[in-house]
Amino acid sequence: MTTEIKVPVLPESVADATIATWHVQVGDKVSRDQVLVDIETDKVVLEVQALSDGVMTEISQAEGATVLGEQVIAILSEGEGEAPAPESKSEDTAAKDKSADSAPADKGSVKVIDIVVPVLPESVADATVATWHVAAGDTVTVDQHLVDIETDKVVLEVVAQADGIIGKIIHAEGDTVLGNQKIGELNAGASASSAPAASAEEAISSDDLASPSVRRLMTEKGLTANDVVGTGKGGRISKEDVETAANKPKAAPAKAATPAPAAQASAALGERTQKRVPMTRLRKTIATRLLEAKNSTAMLTTFNEVNMKPIMDLRNQYKDVFEKTHDTRLGFMSFYVKAVTEALKRYPAINASIDGDDIVYHNFFDISIAVSTPRGLVTPVLRDADQLSMAGIENGIRSLAIKGRDGKLTMDEMQGGNFTITNGGVFGSLISTPILNLPQAAILGMHKIQDRPMAVDGKVEILPMMYLALSYDHRLVDGKESVGFLVTIKELLEDPTRLLLNI
Repeated sequence: MTTEIKVPVLPESVADATIATWHVQVGDKVSRDQVLVDIETDKVVLEVQALSDGVMTEISQAEGATVLGEQVIAILSEGEGEAPAPESKSEDTAAKDKSADSAPADKGSVKVIDIVVPVLPESVADATVATWHVAAGDTVTVDQHLVDIETDKVVLEVVAQADGIIGKIIHAEGDTVLGNQKIGELNAGASASSAPAASAEEAISSDDLASPSVRRLMTEKGLTANDVVGTGKGGRISKEDVETAANKPKAAPAKAATPAPAAQASAALGERTQKRVPMTRLRKTIATRLLEAKNSTAMLTTFNEVNMKPIMDLRNQYKDVFEKTHDTRLGFMSFYVKAVTEALKRYPAINASIDGDDIVYHNFFDISIAVSTPRGLVTPVLRDADQLSMAGIENGIRSLAIKGRDGKLTMDEMQGGNFTITNGGVFGSLISTPILNLPQAAILGMHKIQDRPMAVDGKVEILPMMYLALSYDHRLVDGKESVGFLVTIKELLEDPTRLLLNI
């Protein structure tokens, strides 16, 4: 029986791909889940694995060839094919065959369920296996959290579909995966007593301890599984473990009378160590977007300051009644959002974006709120802010902040937004120049409220002052509009009654 080896389904935005590297040749004997070939797109490298044991009988597309999604690129003959006769099998192979032959009897009513990546949003090409919360051999219950899948914007949780035991983890933490791709197996109905104990050979096998991409990295570094100390569950090896082993300084020869320069440097460091970890997908996305904003816009920042005493007095007077009535606390952000929304109505160029040679004016007010999360800064969107009450704004922001902290934000909550508010004051920032959140035309930075001496009617008063910073795209927004926008916000915040009267 033969099996066609095909190019994986390519993301919607990718037209074709290239055969990057064949790891096998015609006539080679392969095992199930062995990496056969790397397919390279303009965004990611996809690994194609064998779906069963067999022999490669045909490779129709050589390295460098351009291919399409689901195109046949090779043929695999299942079973022994042209492989050596049974008597030439190694003891390990024979043992595995024997184990395979007896598997049905051991499993009984056990059903193997594939653990797969959830369907990714249309705008997301691929994802990364962020964190496995279980290891092969662990007993799990239905709906138990198994693994986190990280995209550019959100973290997706994969849960167990049934009670059972984790049989296999195919893709380790850090691997790039696609939507609906198989990343592990769950033996549904299995119990700890029925799970076969791992043999000594399996315990040290690099195939069991490392994913295909990690095994390939070990080959590139000239390492074996015995050279690497696995820090994952059950001694599993990650890419970070391989890099650590590869960067480990070699011991100086015993016959050397004096230490080599490298050994001297290592001794000088003493207990001073450093750790190298790969950037998360979110951090990479943040870095790319910030750099793009700096390089592709004519960004300029203008400043002003606002006396926060009127708002602080208003909050102190009504905060208890407000919280009792609306079941939410009265914070500063609702005032900021209200003031920004009113200012956007007066200066429509700031509530706009550039699309090619066109200017798109938005007749709605979706405000992005910068939220700091353990994974990095995200900007979920508060929809139709002009239609929300003060309590509605406070509840909306609180809900987005909690979801951001817990990694529960959806793609819909992350997309869109016409204008961004970022409040560095909560971290003690006195003044800053925020970077645009493309494709938006402007972003408002709020800062720390600090008592400062101010001249009021010819007298010096100590007032709680806050700096405002408006960064904007000078291609779309002129200086007059930016200054007027910031002055409008200042006036509204210093006389909050105007927010209620819309004047």
